[in-house]
Amino acid sequence: MRRQTAALAATALLLAGCTSETDHPGEPTPAPAPAPSSPRPPAARGVSDPVEDSVYPDVGDPGVDALRYDLDLSWDRDTRTLRGRETLRLRATTAADHLRLDLAAELTVRSVRLDGAEVGFEHDGKDLVIDTDVTADRRYVVAIAYSGSPRPVPAPTQRSDFDATGWTTTSDGEVWTMQEPYGAYSWYAVHDQPSDKALYSFTISAPAPWVGVANGDLRARDTADGRTTTHWVLDEPAASYLVTIAIGPFAVTEDSSTSGIPITYWTPEGRPGLVQRLQQAPTVLAWLEDRLGPYPFATLGFLVVKSLSGMETQTMITLGDTSYATGPEVLLHELAHHWYGDQVTPRDWADVWMNEGMATYLQYVWEDEVGMASLDVATAGWAAKDAQLRAAYGPPADPEPESFAAPNVYTTPALMWHELRGQLGEDTFWRLVREWPASHDNGNAGYDDITAWWSERSGEDLSGFFDEWLLGDETPERGQG
Repeated sequence: MRRQTAALAATALLLAGCTSETDHPGEPTPAPAPAPSSPRPPAARGVSDPVEDSVYPDVGDPGVDALRYDLDLSWDRDTRTLRGRETLRLRATTAADHLRLDLAAELTVRSVRLDGAEVGFEHDGKDLVIDTDVTADRRYVVAIAYSGSPRPVPAPTQRSDFDATGWTTTSDGEVWTMQEPYGAYSWYAVHDQPSDKALYSFTISAPAPWVGVANGDLRARDTADGRTTTHWVLDEPAASYLVTIAIGPFAVTEDSSTSGIPITYWTPEGRPGLVQRLQQAPTVLAWLEDRLGPYPFATLGFLVVKSLSGMETQTMITLGDTSYATGPEVLLHELAHHWYGDQVTPRDWADVWMNEGMATYLQYVWEDEVGMASLDVATAGWAAKDAQLRAAYGPPADPEPESFAAPNVYTTPALMWHELRGQLGEDTFWRLVREWPASHDNGNAGYDDITAWWSERSGEDLSGFFDEWLLGDETPERGQG
């Protein structure tokens, strides 16, 4: 996540997605099975191993493994009312007498059906509890009809540039969503925790000439009876915080990367200068592909909204409408998250440093190469502030819950990667930076996974190195970096 700010601690998120179609909105067909000649990991079909979050345990329920969300959404600009029909395919991970999802109290549930039969439910606060007996590892289809006027939810942060996440409605009825670490539940029923990645489709009805934008591949766009309907499909699994929609008077410009990835820019109408700034994306994407390997998704989009914030979500990067937020260094930071954050996603919010530390480091390596900023000056500045950050916000891998996305998960792990680069040498370091996301394609990882992997692949026992940098209360002594 990168929010608009001139400080080094700015945050960022991205959107990315592929394809898989439904015959009717709200009545999805299962994602196609992978071809035998090109097998995909289980996560590609939405199967996950959910966990209870160690930082925010009140959000999410590991008894649910969401496989696919199909969201049929209609927005009334005048009344600020959202009407939703949701079909959720899920796997129960344990035997229980209920299923629990996250859904904001501002949304009123009209009905819930399980495998076609109406069932009872309770909706108390943000918890939607469905009254039904479930069997471990059995799959179910839940259909939920709901409506209401969504509002953003409070964010657990001390940062000055944002204080809420999820659904945001502007004064003229436009909509945008950013929801790290949680907030997806402000507009649909969801297991809102990053270990549960799922497939998605979105059918969005908006008052014409406005248009609904979402993750993935735009499969259809039609206008009839004064409304525009778009159908989007995201068929590589995404965590709920990496899902987004926006509704407004967006114009679209088509482009492509140097490697052939189709790119779209969704911007307010009549803003050619803004589009030109965004068209720096192919250049910075080519630099990242040289460092990290091929772009991991089939499409890429950029969406500019009336926000001070910006965020990478899967296949779509949402940016605030400012020259800073659409600068090349921000585009690169957010694009880096498509590998570190989207292709491989933290299992738990204690591990957001995996996303932000590497994205920050890559950003400053690039800035150093193009003459925008000195990496030596940047790392010296990070080191000078590190002790203060640890004292204020905790070590990077053990952050204070009410200080989400503080600078300690950006600059401290970025400095750590710089030190490790000096210790391992250029060839080994950059080879492993490139190999890590692909080795966990479409999956999740935690602290033990990434630290053990780097030790194994480098041939050095790095456990003590990682523990000191990521869990220690004091700044480690700098070495060869």
